[in-house]
This record gives sequence, C-alpha cells and structure tokens, in this order.
Amino acid sequence: MVALKPSSDLAGRRQRLQLETLYDLVVALHSHESEQGLLDDLLQRVCTVVDPAAAAAVTRDPFGVARAAATVGFGGRPPSAETFLAGPLWHDLLAQDETVARSGGKLAEREFRSLVAAPLKSRDSLLGFVAVLDKEARGAGEAGFTDGDRRFLRSVAALAGVALDGLRQVERLVVSRERLAEENKLLKERLDDLAEVGGQRIVAYAPVMRRILEVIDRVAPRSVSVLLHGESGTGKELMAALLHQRSERSGPLVAVNCAALPESLLESELFGIEGGVATGVRARLGRFELADGGTLFLDEVADLDVASQVKLLRALQEREIVRVGGHQAIPVDTRVVAATHQPLEQLVAEGRFREDLYYRLKGISVELPPLRERRRDIPHLVRYFAERFCEREAVELPQFDRGALNLLLAHDYPGNVRELQNIVEGAASLADGAVDASLIQSLIGGAAAGSQGPEPLDLDTVKRRHVRRVIGLTGGNKTAAAKLLGVHRRTLSRGRY
Repeated sequence: MVALKPSSDLAGRRQRLQLETLYDLVVALHSHESEQGLLDDLLQRVCTVVDPAAAAAVTRDPFGVARAAATVGFGGRPPSAETFLAGPLWHDLLAQDETVARSGGKLAEREFRSLVAAPLKSRDSLLGFVAVLDKEARGAGEAGFTDGDRRFLRSVAALAGVALDGLRQVERLVVSRERLAEENKLLKERLDDLAEVGGQRIVAYAPVMRRILEVIDRVAPRSVSVLLHGESGTGKELMAALLHQRSERSGPLVAVNCAALPESLLESELFGIEGGVATGVRARLGRFELADGGTLFLDEVADLDVASQVKLLRALQEREIVRVGGHQAIPVDTRVVAATHQPLEQLVAEGRFREDLYYRLKGISVELPPLRERRRDIPHLVRYFAERFCEREAVELPQFDRGALNLLLAHDYPGNVRELQNIVEGAASLADGAVDASLIQSLIGGAAAGSQGPEPLDLDTVKRRHVRRVIGLTGGNKTAAAKLLGVHRRTLSRGRY
C-alpha cells in the first residue's frame, strides 16, 4: 500500500470539507427567516473552510439602500452596511460583475494583505457581496488564498444569492398577506400610511402629511366646504378625491378646472344651459347638477371671473342653481371642494376675489406642503412611481444607486410630486438595469452648459423651467406633456414654452 503524502492528504480533506459545506449550505441557507441570520450563517461556514483573518457579507435592496451586514474580525464595533457599500470594492464588483481579488489595501478602514470578494447575485441582479481577508497560515498550509478558495467563495456566493432572493420573495409575500389581513381587520379605520384613491396611492410617512390625512379623515363625513391650498403638483386633486371617497356621499365626484375654460363657457359648464337659448343649443346639465349628492371639485378657483364668483356664491348660499337662459331655481345637494395655488387672501385684499365667497369656500382650509418640506416621503414615492410605471409598461424594475437617490433627496422640486413622478418615469424608461447619478442629473436639468449665469428663481421662471423639461421628455409633444403636468393643453399653448 502506498501512503499518501501529508500535503495530498490535507488537500483531500480540504476538498471534502468544501463539498460538505456546499451541500449543507443548499439546505441551511433556504431555512433562514431573516436576511441577517442568513449572512451570519454564511460567514460562519465560509470562515470554517477558507480560514480568513477577517470576513464580511453585506446586502442592499433593489433601490441601492443597505439592508444587512455581517462581519468577522473587524474589531469591537464592526462597520455598517452603508460603509461597505460606499467603498471602492463595491464599485469594482458592480463594474466587473464577477469575483474580485486584491493584494494590499483597505476594506472599511481595515487594512488587508490579500482579499477575495464575490458578488451575491440572483437573476442578473446584484444583491450584495461576501469578502474574505488575509488567509491564516496554519502549519504547512499555504499563506494566501488558493484557486480552490476562490472557486469555493464563488460557489458559496451563488448559492447565497439564490437563497437571498428566495427569502426576499417570501418576505414580500408575507408582507402582502399581513397587509391584506390588516386592511380587512381595520376596514373601518380610514387612516393608514398609504391611502388608496382611484388606483393611486397617497404616500404619507412624513409627519406633516400624516396630520393632513388626520384632518381629512375628520372632515370628510361632514358637508362643510374645504379649500385646498398648495403649489402646483402637491396633490390637490388627489386630496379632493380622498375627501370624496371618505365622505360616503352617494353621488359622483365631478371636477372642473376653472383656469382651462374660457369665461364665455364657464357659467354654462357650472350651472348648465336651457335648450333653445340660441339656435341649435340643446339643454345640458351643469357640473353642479351632475355632482348632485356628491362632490364638485373646483380646481384653480382663483381664476373665476367676478360674474362667475357672484353666481357661485349664490349657489353655495342657497344650495340651488339657475341654468343659463332659465328662470327656475333647481335645488342641489352638492359639496364643494375648491383648490388654488394662488394666495386668495392677497387677491381678496386687492379686490380680485370676493371676500364673502372666500369665507364661504373656506369652511376648512388645508395647506398641502411642497415636496421639499416632506423629504421623508421621497424614497417611498420613488419606489412607488418606479414600480407602478414598470408594471404598466411591462419593463424591468431598475435599481437606483446611492448617488441617484442622494440627488433625488437633495432636489427642491419646483414641480413637486408631479415633477418627481416625471423624473422617476423618465429614469425607468432610459435606465439600462440601473439608474445612476448622471442619469438623474440629466433629467433634473442641472446647470446648462455654456449658460450665462444662473437663472432667476422666481416662481414663473421655475414653472417655465419645469414645463420645458417635461415637454423635452415627451419629445416636444405638448398634448402628452399637458397630460403629465395635469393641465389642459391650452395652458401650454398660451404660455411661452
């Protein structure tokens, strides 16, 4: 019998240990209920086989936000997942999309002589990485990581990526199931972090938005008029729809944009017209009658001419209307919700808006904050708009890297939520699997090359800049741009854009 040499025997034992560990991983990694537990188990098994002086595993979500981290040999206070993902190693892994080996350097401020890192992947998506540093020299063992160690780490990372993806899918299913159960249980409790209105979601994690939803929840069942103030794009129409939905009124929600209709048509649109007033004119119900038993939403109410203001005041006071060309008063049970981005108090002081109508509309006044005052909602809005757009267009959901998210969080959004939606949908359309800072910067606009100094930041200039950007995104199609901006096409045609 020929005896095996000690080195051959050691190599054989190491190979058996690697195979046994991989077999155990197939079973063990799919049994974990948390991402942190999966990473802890992964590192323990890797260290047993590879024998490094230190090791780290870190994960992130599809939007680039750090999720979990596990470490061995990094001292008493190990680095956070954010620290690992901010380092150059992660950028190398993103660029190369394969196992990376380094000689000399630092990982999260820990110096190393040698390093091997493998990406945690599933379905062509990078979920994180696992890295080993400085192989320990044991007896006659080799001082550095071997090809076998690198193959083993790559195999372990591949298994862990699949397990991690499965864990997240289960997590999403559990969350969905729990959310449905909670919604059924709390069906009569109206207020929640996310309010659904006509298939659209109102994201309200910021305290200021939570308070607004509480106010709407209290006043919705009453018939009091509500006046919504807020910049363009802050969601006034969505809040009006939420008020109507929670009012339990049996009639419909009818909306009219007072700024989009010429003065000659506004009265007949609001109050209707009798047949025979002029040749070929047929009787037509106005918006007040169409909304009988429900809610009439008057958007941009500050643009009403004085004559229409007088007739609207009478309709609100008497709870009845008279059609154009008619004489008979028609009773209506219509709740009015009005909205404007203009300062009505100032218009009243200037004599451009009737004071009595102002106080009649202002039963309850709700000020909707601009997006720059509720930045906590931005990451949730990004996720919501991206998921909804990709589902609607049947395209793959891209990942927003840290630089892109930082730019989105820092932007002031003169167009508010509507502008953020346009940017996210533009990014999802142009992204090739990932959204980086340069793509977001191009959509936001930034400083134009060769510009002659900064543009003034008055409201009209900011509005023009945003409208031009949206028109550019639609390839010059003003009809499509008007739809994205939530305005009538005539508004864009009248403006100098």
